[in-house]
Amino acid sequence: MFTIDDVHWLDDNGHVRPPLMLYLLLLFLARGWAILVMSLTIASDRAELVKLFYPEKVDFLTALAAGSGAVLAFFLVIAERRRKPQWCRSAFSSLRILLMGLLGLEAALLFTRLSHSRFLFDWPMALDGLFLFWSALYLYRSRHLKVYVSDWSKHAEIAEK
Repeated sequence: MFTIDDVHWLDDNGHVRPPLMLYLLLLFLARGWAILVMSLTIASDRAELVKLFYPEKVDFLTALAAGSGAVLAFFLVIAERRRKPQWCRSAFSSLRILLMGLLGLEAALLFTRLSHSRFLFDWPMALDGLFLFWSALYLYRSRHLKVYVSDWSKHAEIAEK
């Protein structure tokens, strides 16, 4: 699966670096949490920034609930970079399945938001749909992500022998 052309994906320790698109995908899936953190840094009016992106409180709370899986996936990526703790290795090997499930959940939430607006065109929802489509294609086609996910298990098996 790993070829000589893929050597630029390796870091100084010989492990495959996480793809940049993975970080962008995790940021997209956890955008509710990112907006929450940004709103906490504003001292004057914290609720205004949240209302700018999520006019309805229910939409914000569902974004936080749906984004909690992306936060978990981010912690798995951090655990992989440190190669500790070892019990995260089995969860990390199913990272692509977790991300695909989170994209499915985001698609269901997007469909719900579209049905509430009676399927009228709205730029933020159109961009969400476009990024969902690109992300699904990325998860399906990215060789870098496939090699990255399988890297921790391969190195762990070699180290155990």
